[in-house]
Amino acid sequence: MFGYVTVNRPEMKVKELERYRSYYCGLCHSLHERFGRRGQLFLSYDGVFLTILLTGLYEPEEAGRVTRCIVHPMIRHRERSNRYTAYAADMSILLAYRKALDDWRDEKKQSARVCALWLHGDYCRIRADYPRQERALAKNISALRRMERMGSGPDAVPSGGVREADRLPAVLARIDQAAGYTGRFFGEMCVVHRDHWARDLRRTGFYLGKFIYLMDAYDDLEEDEKRGSFNVLSELRSLEGERFEEILKEILMDTAACCCRSFERLPIINNVELLRNILYSGIWVRFHQIRSGEKTDRKRPGRQYGFL
Repeated sequence: MFGYVTVNRPEMKVKELERYRSYYCGLCHSLHERFGRRGQLFLSYDGVFLTILLTGLYEPEEAGRVTRCIVHPMIRHRERSNRYTAYAADMSILLAYRKALDDWRDEKKQSARVCALWLHGDYCRIRADYPRQERALAKNISALRRMERMGSGPDAVPSGGVREADRLPAVLARIDQAAGYTGRFFGEMCVVHRDHWARDLRRTGFYLGKFIYLMDAYDDLEEDEKRGSFNVLSELRSLEGERFEEILKEILMDTAACCCRSFERLPIINNVELLRNILYSGIWVRFHQIRSGEKTDRKRPGRQYGFL
């Protein structure tokens, strides 16, 4: 999805990092096996997290192998895969298709059009297998796009008729609404089986999806404001000035805490320390990088559609 749900490597043991890499490589192999080379272009940390979360909860039988790949032909590495690796691969393609389709409809990006055409056949198969997840994704991405088309800035929360004391709550409500769209479809993706654990899985995914959306908006804020593009955080920064980052951090901390509370109710033993590294530490890595002004190539042009 966006690449924020990753590990904090300095805080990991060597065995934990090797295990994480084995799931990463397993998902990469599954994308290749199910969708060809093009599928591997949509490998993401978010998909790896989904694999590890569901594997830890349901403890399926796993297949493993030691192999080489085209990216690292000289290095032998371990791959782990199971039924939830395949599920995460399908969700990765489903998300990539819907995002490309909406970007083509809204912004007429040629790369998005090519990506949507490229994935259409795979998307139709996945939609038939997982109609609930597809409906949630389509509904919430479309709602988010409609909200984005309304624009941001001074007109996003009308000042006329709104008291200054009420302006901040209105802005925060708008932010929560936008983040909630991502939270709802990511929460639905976390639910494979409608069982006793579905509620906590959905809530874990919901709050994690909200966190991802807010981080993505924070990451893009400077660039979006220069281009005059929609960013749900623009109004908050305009309104609060120097207090903006502290308020945003409080929102993110509250969102992450809700996510972790739901996660801790799940009876996960296998991979639990790995998952805790991600949820308690890894998701904050990029926040501190942005705040310190560190630049990365995570969002270089074309990467969102797997072309680079």
